[in-house]
Amino acid sequence: MTQDSGTVTADVEDLLATAPSNETPDLSGAYPRLTADQIRMLSAYGSRRPTSRGELLIVEGRPDEAFVVVLSGRVAIVKAFGTPEQQIVRMHGPGRFLGELGLLTGQVAFFTAITADPGEVLEVPLDRLRACLLREPAFGDEILRAYLIRRTLAIGEGHGFRIVGSRFSASTRTLREFAARNRLPHRFVDLESDADAESLLRAVGITPAETPVVVWRGKVLRNPDPAALAALIGQRPAKSPSRLHDVVVIGAGPAGLAAAVYGASEGLLTQVVDAVATGGQAATTSRIENYLGFPAGISGTELAERAVVQAVKFGATTCAPAEAIALDTSGVQHVVRLRGGDTLVTRTLVIATGAHYRRLPVPRLEEFEQTSVYYAATQIEAQLCVNDPVVVVGGGNSAGQAALFLADHARTVRLVVREQSLDEFMSRYLADRILHDPRIEVHLHTEVRELVGEGGQLEAVVVQDSQDGSRSTLPARELMVFIGADPCTGWLAGAVALDSGAYVRTGRAAENGDGGRGARRTPALLETSIPGVFAAGDVRSGSTKRVASAVGEGAMAIRLVHEHLAHVR
Repeated sequence: MTQDSGTVTADVEDLLATAPSNETPDLSGAYPRLTADQIRMLSAYGSRRPTSRGELLIVEGRPDEAFVVVLSGRVAIVKAFGTPEQQIVRMHGPGRFLGELGLLTGQVAFFTAITADPGEVLEVPLDRLRACLLREPAFGDEILRAYLIRRTLAIGEGHGFRIVGSRFSASTRTLREFAARNRLPHRFVDLESDADAESLLRAVGITPAETPVVVWRGKVLRNPDPAALAALIGQRPAKSPSRLHDVVVIGAGPAGLAAAVYGASEGLLTQVVDAVATGGQAATTSRIENYLGFPAGISGTELAERAVVQAVKFGATTCAPAEAIALDTSGVQHVVRLRGGDTLVTRTLVIATGAHYRRLPVPRLEEFEQTSVYYAATQIEAQLCVNDPVVVVGGGNSAGQAALFLADHARTVRLVVREQSLDEFMSRYLADRILHDPRIEVHLHTEVRELVGEGGQLEAVVVQDSQDGSRSTLPARELMVFIGADPCTGWLAGAVALDSGAYVRTGRAAENGDGGRGARRTPALLETSIPGVFAAGDVRSGSTKRVASAVGEGAMAIRLVHEHLAHVR
């Protein structure tokens, strides 16, 4: 893509005049230089062409059209290109490849790449790049690793779109959580504390009463829902395709993503949808340290990102946010109805909707829930907790990981646990780390009884010792709650058999369900009371609530899908 008339415009020339003479050093592994052998290998999939000064190779806000390798010349990476805030943030020379994680996941670009010097590039169309990555897995790993680091850097540096609103607004919080859960580069502009907020709103003709808004490249979304934000960055198609799928996966946690990866890699036409974001409950965990193959641990968001790239690489289609609200199993095919009116028609279905965190049964919870009570411990919560006193409630691994993670940011962290010992439901290694961490104060056999504060802002938590009945007040600006979960099965009422806790029955436990199986054979291990409908992960009755077991069940569900499809043909 070249500048109009093939000449460099004055504003672009002014921008390029600020370019440093040397390329940005690769201090993080985000910008490796390809070898001559790798470039020769890629040349079989793409084509070389000359470039001129000021040529746009990637445009912020638009989907990437190709995988681009710089062969000669220099390329500038620019944020906010074409706006008064445009700035060169990186310089790349020969051997480096351009792009970011969105190139692999279908999102739009969050930077602009513009040639600073005439040269030559190698361009590989995306469909041919996917073929290359399938044949060259080691090269694919190198590309993915670099793109994951680039996404982390972009998030940390606050690039991308801006969310402008009050930290005390429920709508603002919804947008911020969506952006954080989906690992979208953005910057939050707080009306209460950011000096730039008023001038930014004035520039786009918005009053504080009309917030929250999303601002990006001249576009302003007024009080958008997550679906509108997803459409802005190319994450969710405007309308689901009307075609018959081999398998639809509802829920994009570890079980659902595993099903998507194995389904797509084995040739099934696979669609995975999630009401919020990929990763499920695992994505709200700052660190998973007992997952096989990751001795140093891995964040839930990174695990989800890698799985999404795998699924898309094999041909799966992902869609979030897209909430399933009803299931019709009366016909030969199964029909999933989504909020907003879209439907998905499929030969088989994998239910992997997981569970949602339980709320504390205490007075005034709703008063503080929009401003001070959280059910995750990701980077967005950590930013809110800086130098604040924090109380974490729960005795499982999620609560333990949250306490350790937040201790790096909060002024104080107090862990409230109703169990008699910390390792009753928490992994021993995690309990030991917490007990030996001087930054964390543990309150055993204790439960929250009251929330204290004014104007919707939490100030303290009153807790009671279950052994002696004594009460104490713990200062708290933020309250993190991890006290178990309930299955996300409200949309399945009357469609498949559920147990007394509303978890999905599978296998022999589903034989006596009310799903209308008639005289059909005994359900397969993960099959529900409806033929061709399977359940995997935390939503399944009797499941083991661990990431590894959820991944295993997702893979096993696809094996059972194959058996079902062979049986009905």
